[in-house]
Amino acid sequence: MQAHSKHAIRALLCLLLAAAGTSANALDGATLYKEKTCVSCHGENGNNPVLPAYPKLGGQNPEYLFQQLKDIKSGVRTNAMTAAMQGIIQNVDMEEMRVIAIWLGTLSAE
Repeated sequence: MQAHSKHAIRALLCLLLAAAGTSANALDGATLYKEKTCVSCHGENGNNPVLPAYPKLGGQNPEYLFQQLKDIKSGVRTNAMTAAMQGIIQNVDMEEMRVIAIWLGTLSAE
């Protein structure tokens, strides 16, 4: 392989890695959980909510959590508890919700 071809391949790989680093898939669920302020109401590990009526999230099924987040964001799920989530969830995109749900699913349930 010629030298300029090797440089072009390396440059392309660097661009691909840089692009991947900006997606939510490259983000850490624990970091997003804190940055999006989930920790404020649900606690460090998702199982210490500030109010007894708030759900424990750690160890839950990721698909279930993701669906609940989507339903709250879209307004399909509405009740007294979702009202608090409405303002917060609007700042979380679908991919970030998925990453957070997957991370919460890896935690121990209490």
